[in-house]
Amino acid sequence: MSEKRIVIDPITRIEGHLRIEVVVDENNVVKEAYSGSTLWRGLEQIVKGRDPRDAGFFMQRICGVCTYSHYRAGIIAVENALGIKPPLNAELTRTLMNAALYLHDHIVHFYQLHGMDWADVVSALSADVHKASEEAFKYTDLPFATGADKLKEVKERVEAFVKKGNLGPFANAYWGHSTYKFTPEQNLIVLSHYLECLRIQRTAAQMMAIFGAKNPHPQSLTVGGVTCVMDLMDPARMGEYMSKFAEIKEFVDRAYYPDILMAAKAYGNEPSVLNDVGVANLLCYDEFLIGKNDHLFKGGYILNGDLSKVHEIDEDKITEEATRAWYKNDKALHPYDGETEANYTGLIDGESIDAEGKLAHSKLFDTKGKYSWIKAPRYDGMPMQVGPIASIVINYARGNERVKKVVDEFLAKSGLPLSAVFSTLGRTATRMLEAKVVAEHTMDAFNALVENLKSDQETCAKYVINNKKEYKGNFQGNAPRGALSHWCRIKDGVITNWQAVVPSTWNASPKDAQNQMGSYEACLVGLKIADLSKPLEIIRKIHSYDPCIACAVHVMDTKGNDLSTYKINPNL
Repeated sequence: MSEKRIVIDPITRIEGHLRIEVVVDENNVVKEAYSGSTLWRGLEQIVKGRDPRDAGFFMQRICGVCTYSHYRAGIIAVENALGIKPPLNAELTRTLMNAALYLHDHIVHFYQLHGMDWADVVSALSADVHKASEEAFKYTDLPFATGADKLKEVKERVEAFVKKGNLGPFANAYWGHSTYKFTPEQNLIVLSHYLECLRIQRTAAQMMAIFGAKNPHPQSLTVGGVTCVMDLMDPARMGEYMSKFAEIKEFVDRAYYPDILMAAKAYGNEPSVLNDVGVANLLCYDEFLIGKNDHLFKGGYILNGDLSKVHEIDEDKITEEATRAWYKNDKALHPYDGETEANYTGLIDGESIDAEGKLAHSKLFDTKGKYSWIKAPRYDGMPMQVGPIASIVINYARGNERVKKVVDEFLAKSGLPLSAVFSTLGRTATRMLEAKVVAEHTMDAFNALVENLKSDQETCAKYVINNKKEYKGNFQGNAPRGALSHWCRIKDGVITNWQAVVPSTWNASPKDAQNQMGSYEACLVGLKIADLSKPLEIIRKIHSYDPCIACAVHVMDTKGNDLSTYKINPNL
């Protein structure tokens, strides 16, 4: 048997550094897969010895995309440790900020990060703009930015790039790949929405700043509640949130939803995006408080894709281990006791397929040893997949009517069976469906806040930190990429240990001591690659998880040495 190795490093159009290696047989079918990150996490060390009330501000620097998720997690973990219950006004305000993050993240993920895995930009240049405009009406009664005049403008803008000999932001992709299934007209529709999303995502960022003061890295959350009381009492600010939210919801309804519906129909028989669930154990937490004791999404986990039983999560069964990760302690430790002492063992010499499809010398993962800075989280010893697929499937299985309504409508329109969600196509679709559910119910939280403010203006709870007492607490919730938890210990008034178990750590984990794969690795095994020099099928699958490796691993120099120096011209 003639086996070959493919190395993709880095995986682009994600946050952070991710490397994928696969071994294929003589038929180009993946037999082994390895997922690893090449940067080290160090934020847990940064917050040691610091005032716990500062933790949220440090934790949001984990990532430049889902800053609010880690900010909120850092604040709530400390609140949980100290036994603080924030006022309802604060909790609902946090929901409105979270909605801004989710909607921003999901639309940007599909169009700017993942959409070009589905839509062939070069093919769009041969589209008939009038046929494309008519095509858009097949997926919605009110298409967004798909009039013939608008599509003609989009086509001309991209053609201008081509005439200059450069596709600009669309350069260096696998255009013309055999697994692209959209027609030229459908490609042009997605391309138009790609360009529109560049504008719309700015509005979503502004939504966050209304209550958060800025974006990224908002600053209005504090242990005990929120500090944006003046904004909450200002009708103009509240009205501004409503108007910007309406603009984002319109884009979700008229562009994002119909484009995914179009993809579901076009790719419904494409093998490279189907039947690749990865890890079939799904986990999510309660998320989006939209009223007192009313969460939009409920948590739990299912095993082996069995929708007949949703289990309740026992936080004591969560561990992380480092058998294949570059850390010293290999034991499966609960996050309260987690350790992150580095033990880098490096790469090894070998051969892999280069960009021309030829064998070349390469540095490879030591697949028999350690090969990633990402640990291996496990629930009761089992790998889990997290993300919108888990949130949507678990809530569908729970009978959550808000979710069932949206899912059933989409399945009816697309003609896909429920089982189709357990795939790359399903991961992409459920992310849109999660955005759709959030868009339909954010105003429930907004109206509940307005109603509560009529009789209660409290935004922050009082509390005391006893420096003679030891505390431990956690945050368990969801980020746009899936289940997120932060765990802290406090002693003598300062943090003594902090661990973050993030979505991309769950999904991108290397093999564990039992050789169980994380979901990235598992979803690639069995994949047939059409062209080893253009492994679009691999990239499409990995992008469907919306990787955030900056969340999973972070880098610092504990000796205070400069790592890099950058010069930026502020006038550009």
